[in-house]
Amino acid sequence: MVKNGMEASENSEKLKQISQIREQLSQIKDVDILLENILVAARKIVNADAGSIYEYNESKNLLKIRYSQNDTQQKKLNPGEKLPYVSFSVEATAQSICGYSTLCKKTVNIPDVYNMDEFLDEACSVRRPYSFDETNDMRTGYHTTSMLTVPLLMTNGAVLGILQIINAMSEDGTVIPFSEEAEFYITYLASNVSQVYEYAYLTKLLIERLVKMANYRDPRETGAHVERVSSFSLEIYDRYAVNKNIPSEVRDKFRDNLKLAAKCHDIGKVAVPDTILKKNGILTDDERAVMKGHTCVGAQIFTPASTALDTMARDVCLHHHDRWDGGNRGYPGNYNYMEYVPETMMPVENEQKLKGFDIPLSARIVALADVYDALRHKRYYKDSWELGDTIEEIRNEAGRQFDPDIVEAFLQVIDRIEAINRDMS
Repeated sequence: MVKNGMEASENSEKLKQISQIREQLSQIKDVDILLENILVAARKIVNADAGSIYEYNESKNLLKIRYSQNDTQQKKLNPGEKLPYVSFSVEATAQSICGYSTLCKKTVNIPDVYNMDEFLDEACSVRRPYSFDETNDMRTGYHTTSMLTVPLLMTNGAVLGILQIINAMSEDGTVIPFSEEAEFYITYLASNVSQVYEYAYLTKLLIERLVKMANYRDPRETGAHVERVSSFSLEIYDRYAVNKNIPSEVRDKFRDNLKLAAKCHDIGKVAVPDTILKKNGILTDDERAVMKGHTCVGAQIFTPASTALDTMARDVCLHHHDRWDGGNRGYPGNYNYMEYVPETMMPVENEQKLKGFDIPLSARIVALADVYDALRHKRYYKDSWELGDTIEEIRNEAGRQFDPDIVEAFLQVIDRIEAINRDMS
């Protein structure tokens, strides 16, 4: 790289920018939020029109797309709308660009994917083993030209994922190849954020192990349910934040904590007796009163709250069964959850009910996401509901069980939520 005059100054600014990005990303706890922000940052640094980020499952040798972004396609949508939810997994083989980058741990910089030069890969002993899959371009009408693919590596050298950015743009909006400088910046960014990614990945594993422990107690509650509720909650909040004009710095911190906190909503069930938790039949009033205690146990687990995530997880555990209208079926309200003794009936009086904006926003969102998932999936006491019936029920409960503004946001993103539901079921 040229390091004198104006180019040296630009180089210094880019490296400084990457250092600042790393510091900002280090504040993010959730893997999904982090990946989304890594992709945004990478595209911004080299002015790329589009890109995707993949997670690599080494034990299954699968690449799963986690996020895709495309400015050209996004501009066709109304404000606040998102591109259609896309999710798929493919085997990592040297015949695909991402697979090759994963298996060989190499950065791949292609000026034009439709006109690739042949080259000899000594490690694979073949000429250019991979080819470009035109399927997505044909489906969307988008035209991919330049592509830069970079592996994200853990400190032990294992591949965590793949960062792929598409169509570098000149100042006048023309698609150009990714320069050597662009490749350097993205590779440097990848090496800087990999440790942040690894830490978030390990945090995710820790939360998932906590949730799995609770799921072992209640085998009818699956890990997929937890993941769906978490993803639904994020989609609802994103639309709610747009509707309410919530500042980006507030939105980013909230959604990061929400993604993890939502996964913990039923973690308190770890303290519910097996005779109740695994009962095949309708619970008695006394058994239901014991079951209600899972909200308090979950809150106790996250007390004392030493971080914003602890606080939100506590709020979600405690209040995701409270009702917007303060109705009698909501619980636990203002009950002092620290006084609750596990495996006992929870005493809740009407005057202790919580309602409206006194219920934390995170809990109001998870409440709807949890009910939607419960209705759309078969449980031991009921069959799954059709989408239309589910939507009608949630509409009817706006202003009663649910915050009307949360219901409005939910209905605006129902297509994405249904796509996530299909993918994760």
